[in-house]
Amino acid sequence: MERMNWDQICERDEFRGRWVALDDCRYDEDSGRAVEGSVVDADDDLVELCSRIQQSDYTNCAILFCAEDGSQQLAQRARSSEPDEDEDPFPNTAH
Repeated sequence: MERMNWDQICERDEFRGRWVALDDCRYDEDSGRAVEGSVVDADDDLVELCSRIQQSDYTNCAILFCAEDGSQQLAQRARSSEPDEDEDPFPNTAH
């Protein structure tokens, strides 16, 4: 496992546009977003990534989407109702 900060993760082609699982994260105090961690897995398919993580020994991973522009989005459980159009589908939530 290679420990990297978010900028380093976004610079690597194998992570851009993919879901990334980070273990042993360090979080930004203001935003609550993961800013550093050990990359344990990555996948284009969130369901596949979550399945592998659930079957692994990693029990406390943050799973983030590494957008092409370097921004991140959190994976979150599906909601029981449809979100409003203006509502952020990836609010800053606990992991």
